[in-house]
Amino acid sequence: MPAWRGGFGRLWTAAVVSRFGDALRNSALPLLAVRLSDEPLVVASVTACGYVPWLLFGLLGGAVADRVDQRRAMWAVDTVRGLLVAVFALVVGLGHASIPLLLALAFALTTLQTLFDNASTALLPSLVDRAALGGANARLMTGQQIAGGLLAAPLVPLLLTAGSSMPFAADASTFLVAAALVASLRIRPPERGPRPAGSTLRTEIGAGLRALWGDRTLRAACLATLLCNIGMGALIATMALHATRWLGVGNAGYAAAMTAFSAGSITGGFVAQRLARRTGRVRALLVAGSVQTASLLLVGSVRHLTALVTGMLVLGAMNMVWNVNQVTLMQQRSPASMTGRIASAFRTASTSGAPLGAILGGAAARLYGLNAPALLAAVLFALAVTSLIPARKPDVPVVARADDVTTACGPR
Repeated sequence: MPAWRGGFGRLWTAAVVSRFGDALRNSALPLLAVRLSDEPLVVASVTACGYVPWLLFGLLGGAVADRVDQRRAMWAVDTVRGLLVAVFALVVGLGHASIPLLLALAFALTTLQTLFDNASTALLPSLVDRAALGGANARLMTGQQIAGGLLAAPLVPLLLTAGSSMPFAADASTFLVAAALVASLRIRPPERGPRPAGSTLRTEIGAGLRALWGDRTLRAACLATLLCNIGMGALIATMALHATRWLGVGNAGYAAAMTAFSAGSITGGFVAQRLARRTGRVRALLVAGSVQTASLLLVGSVRHLTALVTGMLVLGAMNMVWNVNQVTLMQQRSPASMTGRIASAFRTASTSGAPLGAILGGAAARLYGLNAPALLAAVLFALAVTSLIPARKPDVPVVARADDVTTACGPR
């Protein structure tokens, strides 16, 4: 397991603080949009703007992350995002907020996030030993889930009573705190060979995609993750209808289901690394996907609140197991010089799956019934498990690459 002292502790704190602020902003933005417009499509477009930059710039962000000093890129991006949100909070406080401004903010922040997230994924192997990557990812994701899923959401109504700009002012401060923490890291960037003459971002993106496609295990994990995200998009987009209309348990039942998912995610953070040690990372993905398939069948076929809450609890736990092991597998098998680009391919696939799944889920609910999206998600998860089977033997060890150098860092 990674030591808390030194670089990893600061990176963990920065990630958790930043996720806390993100949750405040993401909860407050739709509420502000509802105040500014009664048109559902307009309100939904604010959320949609959080997806579009990943589809447009996700691969580019990964290529840039592999070219630059990732630590500097991260603190610079967080500084810019903090200033942007601070200005937005001031505008909201002065009563000049508008839908176009909300759209611009959501688009700009996610565009910057494409560089930050890919740089963060590529930076972690420079802070902890490769054998400790699984534990590091589990701690990072669990801390972020607690901060964003459990702590931040209840605070939004309290902050809004103090003023509509307060959640955004708090978010701005978390960006700046995170930037300071990342800037304080003392590590050397990964050693990279000189780029070939005439190399462009386009050719480097292509090289990263070919590296991903050429690794059987990473290719299978990427396809499986895409299928799972389509399924999750279908489920989450229609969960309110599933709970309130198909089950008839009202808003309280819907809240109970989503809370169960968050609680399960936290539990999964403590299980993910232990399961990987016992089974290997690919088999841990197979176990997680199989259990999620069964959970979705329970949610979609049993018309009772207990089945919904139980299914969402288990689904959340296995979702965290999947995420921790998928990210760790990618970090361990990627050359240091291509980690950002391979990470960006994963994230671009993931992001494209969510809106596609939302559309498919809505269509399935309309054509076949309000429980159909859960059953559709079960089918997609089963396909994801099937796509992983060719990569399961032998289970995948860490792949040593010639350019994969573990760099020195400060005290751990």
